Amino acid sequence: MASHPHHQDDNPIKTPEQQHPWERRTERWLWNSRFLVMLAVVPSLLGSLTLFIVGTVDIFKVAAGTLSYYFVGSDTNIHDTLVPDIIVAVDIYLIAIVLLIFGLGVYRLFISRIDIAEINNRKHPFNVASLDHLKDKIARVVILAVIIEFFRAVVDIRFATPLDAIYLALSVLALAAALYFMSLGHKDE
Repeated sequence: MASHPHHQDDNPIKTPEQQHPWERRTERWLWNSRFLVMLAVVPSLLGSLTLFIVGTVDIFKVAAGTLSYYFVGSDTNIHDTLVPDIIVAVDIYLIAIVLLIFGLGVYRLFISRIDIAEINNRKHPFNVASLDHLKDKIARVVILAVIIEFFRAVVDIRFATPLDAIYLALSVLALAAALYFMSLGHKDE
């Protein structure tokens, strides 16, 4: 007796010859409906590309402004905006990475493995094993983006009272604790 793969409910999987033609067509249509995720994949990749371009242009603007300030003698003082502008660009890059991981992760889960990623590096961010794994990877990058946004806000803080400095220190401590606890669950990666 030949062994056949079984569903969880122990109903044997029917071969195409055992299926009614209507059932076979319906199941083929249902299986091919997974390509609907391309409606999320393609825009995610386009959004990622757009954000990478915007972040890169922003960095070039910062570099041009810096060169202009030091070598041309521009009147615009870059010291107040240099760090916040770079932090904003890094934040934009992180969101672009979220979109990239999402698009390629969804593609891998629903359409096909990305063979070149599988061959080169099994632990590559695009190699996700489940929706929970994808969600976890995206959450880590989003948390990093939130930390960068927090850092940008901290750069602009002007302390009015000593209590403000204590609040900032407590915020940084809470952030460090959150990062520590988040890393505990990812020691194997």
